[in-house]
Amino acid sequence: MIFLYFRVEIICWQDYSQVNMQKKVVVITGASSGIGKALAERYAEAGWNIVLGARRHDRLMEFKRQFNSTEVLAVKTDVTCESECKNLIEAAIKKFGRIDVLINNAGISMRALFNNTELEVMKRVMDVNYWGTVYCTKYAMPYLLKTKGSLAGVISVGGYVGLPGRSGYSASKFAVRGFLQTIRTENLKTGLHVLIVAPGFTASEIRKSALKGNGETQGETPRNENNMMSAEECANHIFLAIKNRKRELILTFLEGKFTVFLAKLMPRFVDKLSYKMFAREPDSPFK
Repeated sequence: MIFLYFRVEIICWQDYSQVNMQKKVVVITGASSGIGKALAERYAEAGWNIVLGARRHDRLMEFKRQFNSTEVLAVKTDVTCESECKNLIEAAIKKFGRIDVLINNAGISMRALFNNTELEVMKRVMDVNYWGTVYCTKYAMPYLLKTKGSLAGVISVGGYVGLPGRSGYSASKFAVRGFLQTIRTENLKTGLHVLIVAPGFTASEIRKSALKGNGETQGETPRNENNMMSAEECANHIFLAIKNRKRELILTFLEGKFTVFLAKLMPRFVDKLSYKMFAREPDSPFK
């Protein structure tokens, strides 16, 4: 009887250890606010181990203290710096030994006519949105392939339709979409899942931190965010799309799905519509 008791105890411990070892890991960039923060909360709710990457380490550490039911690793990460992206992935592997999902969420916007935009602003936006995605993906790929995991990139409707006054932003999001589509095709037989996410207008800090043509931050959003989709709702949609291994997620009907669809059928009409919509914004660069 004693022998059987110890044998049962050993088997139970082994099963428990295996469950612990198999606990999945998500890496999220731009995780200190907005959609990234909401994604971390959603994955924590589902019991995942979480790796948070963002430039504002103080915010990350403050956010990390909110979690008590899951393991969280916070890594100061400027995604424009290749070495910091590499460090983010290496820290995740050192801590948890695996990566099941990488969500490239870090992003920055801009708002100015191209003629009035300094080239350094264009470069800055591309460095964050496009190269940040490329760097993190490059170093995470071997581990994602090993787990047959998910690679996700958060773009925008501006990655399907050129948004006037946001030339650098749209260009970077188009680039991310092309990059991820190519990665998906290259990995048709490896088991890697690739999701491209295009939120509509979502309540977050991205408009406040948007760059003006001279490189200064915009400060105040030109849009009323009260009726926008919340970051939490957006994060839940993304969580489910990754879980169901969808190829594409375009959020909101009118400003998302319908706009993308209409742009294929009536591109000139959408051009005029976009121009009018953005020209009506407070302090619009078109005025």
